[in-house]
Amino acid sequence: MKVKTFPHGVHPPEFKESTEEKAIHSMPPPDKVTIPLLQHFGSPAESLVQKGDEVYLSQKIGEGQTLFSASVHSSVSGKVLSVDMFSHPAGYPVPAVTIKNDGQDRISTEREEAKDPFSLSPEKIRQKVKEAGVVGLGGAAFPTAVKLSPPNDKPIDTIIINGCECEPLLTSDYRLMLEASDEILKGAELARIATGAERIIIGIEDNKKKAFEIFQEKIRDYPGEAVLLKTKYPEGAEKNLIYALLRREVPRGGLPFDVGIVVQNVGTAKAIWDAVHDGKPLYERVITVSGQSIKDPNNLLVRIGTSFESVIEFCGGLSEDANILVMGGPMMGIAQWSLDIPVIKGTSGILAWPAPPPRLEYSCIHCGRCIEHCPMVLVPTRLAKYVKYNNLTEAENWGILDCVECGCCQYICPSNIPLVHWIRLGKDKIISLKRKKNP
Repeated sequence: MKVKTFPHGVHPPEFKESTEEKAIHSMPPPDKVTIPLLQHFGSPAESLVQKGDEVYLSQKIGEGQTLFSASVHSSVSGKVLSVDMFSHPAGYPVPAVTIKNDGQDRISTEREEAKDPFSLSPEKIRQKVKEAGVVGLGGAAFPTAVKLSPPNDKPIDTIIINGCECEPLLTSDYRLMLEASDEILKGAELARIATGAERIIIGIEDNKKKAFEIFQEKIRDYPGEAVLLKTKYPEGAEKNLIYALLRREVPRGGLPFDVGIVVQNVGTAKAIWDAVHDGKPLYERVITVSGQSIKDPNNLLVRIGTSFESVIEFCGGLSEDANILVMGGPMMGIAQWSLDIPVIKGTSGILAWPAPPPRLEYSCIHCGRCIEHCPMVLVPTRLAKYVKYNNLTEAENWGILDCVECGCCQYICPSNIPLVHWIRLGKDKIISLKRKKNP
């Protein structure tokens, strides 16, 4: 079968062999969880509890107040120890609820199962997804209910389920596809009903043949198809995936809505099914724990709010050479400075490895490799230079806001220029200025 793909990108080593054949194990909940009220794109949720309150497993403890916000739920039952500021994996303090686990997993009475989810109206599906606090589990953590609510003037014809997992080391999505294919497809069908789309496309990279064969067989019961994609990074980025599958280009500054598409990660599709069918909020997720410095790499189902330290201890701890800790994948993940950081909805992986050899930065040799490999067809060196000399207007004119920070340019650069760092700094400055002008 001919595989589909997009132009440009890179082929980093995969390093998936240590966990790809390891089934998902449920990690016992820890003695204490710290649950940030900001685990999504948008504004923090408003706390619904205070110190001393008793809470149940799956009880809503934070209410999303704005369109781009999501509710937050307790991942254990027990007593609230504090509602205070706590370090977020992104590197800044956010409001968080710390709960002492009573070890009983007393279930909240708020759950409501749906006997026939496929008979529900689009509005009811979106409402259940919103109440469950479901966000994109591929990393962006965009509120899923918003994605399932396309504008009236932008009809959706296709739901794309992203099964690429193109980041090296990560295998949690692959294991979900092997172990929860039925729930993923049912969630995809609910997304199709909610948006009024005509079909479903499951996109899977060709290094995951077992998963592709499963979906190729099972999707026959649904209006759609499974499509094999070339193993390449970043095949799973929304705009690249859309182009690879359908040859549609999302306009500059636009969204998949603009070309009739909604993209959902496989984990998000399962979370949609859990929310609508079982009434289960998003209080746990599957993550990959891997890297050279993890003694027993694994795929785990982990409660939100569990500290990285607890997760790593469950995987045998760190080897003595551990020097770098990352949340997410090695290409787009975020370096961490503490093991106290909690697992959040957007945590796809916890990785650790030894310090790499020093890399000296040299002057740009104008080789053009960053341009050749950029999936967004940008000029990374020029963008970095504009930011370095604070020419933000030209940086924006040259498309800096279209950068998805995939890291292809920095990975391929022979001069070791920290291109993504400069671009990220420039984007932050431009967005900050826009917010000041339009508060």
